Amino acid sequence: MTTTRRTTLALLLAATLTGCVAYYPTTMPAPGPSTFDRSFDAAQNAAADSGVSVTSADRASGRIVGSKAGAAVTINLLRQGDGSVRIEFRAPASTQSNPTLAEQLNLAYERRMGR
Repeated sequence: MTTTRRTTLALLLAATLTGCVAYYPTTMPAPGPSTFDRSFDAAQNAAADSGVSVTSADRASGRIVGSKAGAAVTINLLRQGDGSVRIEFRAPASTQSNPTLAEQLNLAYERRMGR
């Protein structure tokens, strides 16, 4: 074969190989729970971790109500405009101190959220 023929053959071979592309299917992970659902579950489990007897848990309104040692406990989850969730722990009649019941709930919630 002549040099010109070899060069032409090599260029044709290179051109055909550059057109070969293999596409591999990608898998997308299944979507997890929403930020609100994850926060609600963490708050409900934090209440259980802190010894609160939950009497009502309404996911639609974002309100968890219970009691511990006779003190009323309310946990409110509020959806923010940016998609985040604000959580509020209230136990005004609790006599628990160091940490207070609200602080204990907050610590348990943070732990449940992996923070």
